[in-house]
Amino acid sequence: MAFKPFRKGTGSAQAPPKAKGPSAAAIAAEQKITFMAIFLGMVASIGGFMFGYVSGQISGFFDMEDYGRRFGEYNDATGGYDFSAARQGAIVGLLPAGCLFGSLIAGNIADSLGRRMAISVSAFFCCVGNIIEISSQHSWAQYAVGRLVTGLGIGALSVAVPMYQSESSPAILRGVLISTYQLFITLGIWTAEMIDYGTHNMSDSASWRIPNGLSFLWSLILGAGILVLPESPRYAYRKGREEEARRTIARLAGLDANAPSVNQQIDEIRAKLDEEKAGATTSWYEIFTGPRMLYRTLLGITLQAGQQLTGANFFFYYGTTIFRATGLGDSYVTQIILGSVNVFCTFGGLYVVKKCGRRKALMAGAAWMMVCFLVYSFVGHFKLDQDNPAATPAAGNVLIVFSCLFIVAFATTWGPLVWAVVAELYPAKYRAPAMAVATASNWLWNFLMSFFTRFITDAIDYLYGLVFAGCCAVLVLVVFFFLIESKDRSLEEIDTMYLLHVNPISSSKWDERMASEESGESSGGRLSRQQSNHGEEHVESH
Repeated sequence: MAFKPFRKGTGSAQAPPKAKGPSAAAIAAEQKITFMAIFLGMVASIGGFMFGYVSGQISGFFDMEDYGRRFGEYNDATGGYDFSAARQGAIVGLLPAGCLFGSLIAGNIADSLGRRMAISVSAFFCCVGNIIEISSQHSWAQYAVGRLVTGLGIGALSVAVPMYQSESSPAILRGVLISTYQLFITLGIWTAEMIDYGTHNMSDSASWRIPNGLSFLWSLILGAGILVLPESPRYAYRKGREEEARRTIARLAGLDANAPSVNQQIDEIRAKLDEEKAGATTSWYEIFTGPRMLYRTLLGITLQAGQQLTGANFFFYYGTTIFRATGLGDSYVTQIILGSVNVFCTFGGLYVVKKCGRRKALMAGAAWMMVCFLVYSFVGHFKLDQDNPAATPAAGNVLIVFSCLFIVAFATTWGPLVWAVVAELYPAKYRAPAMAVATASNWLWNFLMSFFTRFITDAIDYLYGLVFAGCCAVLVLVVFFFLIESKDRSLEEIDTMYLLHVNPISSSKWDERMASEESGESSGGRLSRQQSNHGEEHVESH
């Protein structure tokens, strides 16, 4: 059997739906905010809470007496226990290293088992890793391996959760619900910091085993809770369960199963699936060779790496160490302050996602963070007395203030928005592997930062912040020139915009109907030619 390529210039059945049905604005207006959609977003986002919790707790462990005695190295000069840069980097860094591998296999798991089961299985891996951690007695290597195994689950969740949310959420709520993943990350960090503060004065292993053991509870809640939710309607449709997909779309949007916008979404999903069936069998490497996929894959990789290169985890992983160096008596308190600012401002981030465009928010956030790191770096290097920080309290206060201002910017923009943007970026055919690769870049840079930060700060101290300031400046340009505005658009419409090479700078004003009328050429025809070229390259005989 030979697959026929698309004919150039024809409005084939494989072309996307032309502007006959409701517009994106009409679809968004018809949809309602439902309890079921919010509940789905909240339960799935527990995966983010788990990541935030295991990330936030480790910073406090390094200052706990029992944890240092079991896993640290005795320092004759101080009579206490310290962690070398290599040991501390390994313990912190093996979590994101595991996340890197977990994210790479998550796409295959999600495509084979379904989005829900992928989330549930990933939560189980977190349970296994947690058991390895809390059973550690005196071997720091065992504890680090436990974090590696936990990371496998956390990394898979970082792909499966936003994928499930993006495919299930109504367009009117999609950005907000995906962004709850980041909100729950911040809640997890804050919860871990509060529990660390409550236990850090204990002299036995309860000081770190209590916060560590609670991780098991979050995994159980997610693993069981996700199974009571519906499967992603787009995954269900691709498996031949059209009525299930229709009912889920209608239920989550608060509509009748035969409402115009439900029919429109089903038609769009069907059209995209027909396009896929008309072409050759998809291979993983087509996330680089498919129509406009190299552009989108590299953009997703850059945005996910950029979330790390803003420098946010510099504060969360090494917060107690950083602020102890400013002369504060109790660095745990400062961590709680930063964590509280992070949580509070992420709620503001949900408002930004709902009301503001993706592009403007990301560019403004990156510019703001750049300024904060410039001040942080120069004040820390030139004004803070690093041998006796108490002698320069004003400089220490400036560092705390600009750390908080940085977190305000991150929590309202790059924290929540990157997950939403990347989850919207790819067509269903390539979504799982492309999201896996993009998210893997986040974990790769997370690992590199967590492992090498101590080495770098030991060498150049606060000037390390200039690296992050430079990265933020580059991210402003990346968003301005390459990211298409996707607010309130269906996933299928976003796909069409990328295939038609819509100019990112003016993409917020783009409308498929107007574009077709003004050019005298339907968007369906243009897309057919895009797909024609791709189809000719992939004709197969069986």
